[in-house]
Amino acid sequence: MSSIPEGAVLEGALVRLEPLEHRHAADLAVAAEEDRETYGYTQVPAADEIGGYIDDKLAGAASGLVTAYAQVSPATGRAVGVTGYCEPRSWRADGRLDAVEVGFTWLAASAQGTGVNPEAKLLLFRQAFETWAVSRVDLKTDARNSRSRAAIARVGARFEGVLRNWSISRAPGEEGRLRDSAMFAITAAEWPERRERLEQRVARHLPGTTV
Repeated sequence: MSSIPEGAVLEGALVRLEPLEHRHAADLAVAAEEDRETYGYTQVPAADEIGGYIDDKLAGAASGLVTAYAQVSPATGRAVGVTGYCEPRSWRADGRLDAVEVGFTWLAASAQGTGVNPEAKLLLFRQAFETWAVSRVDLKTDARNSRSRAAIARVGARFEGVLRNWSISRAPGEEGRLRDSAMFAITAAEWPERRERLEQRVARHLPGTTV
């Protein structure tokens, strides 16, 4: 089984992705409680669950199955959300990573719509395609989550269909139930064009830029 390479700090103008640690917990507890109505079907820990949430991501990292990042505002130094990689896959004898999912993304309400999400995706995709040389990057969400599906489409991922009963539901009150998952991906051949589009989106949020 393939594993995800250890995370390194990924620097952007609007967001800095730092390997998730317990030092981010206090900021994330504040971020998670700003306006929970914006999360819909997205799994976001409550403030008193942050410690266990980080423990879970660190355990996944130790197994090579997860690399989690705190999304940090360069302007304030505060963590405003989480994102990362999961579901590594390889079809090669040498175990080299062929595909990986970008997932479990969430942002504080105040960071949404500010360019943080597209730049975070740009940083993650660029590392996956240009450093690790993967063949594809996957993204998925609850098929009912129209907000998340639109956001995934905007970062350039192509909709590939809905897989029924594919994942555990994260919706409140649906504990133990399965959900249908809307599946998206970007392939290595598509990446150069998607990168250009993402760079243009990020540029529109930079101070003094008129695009």
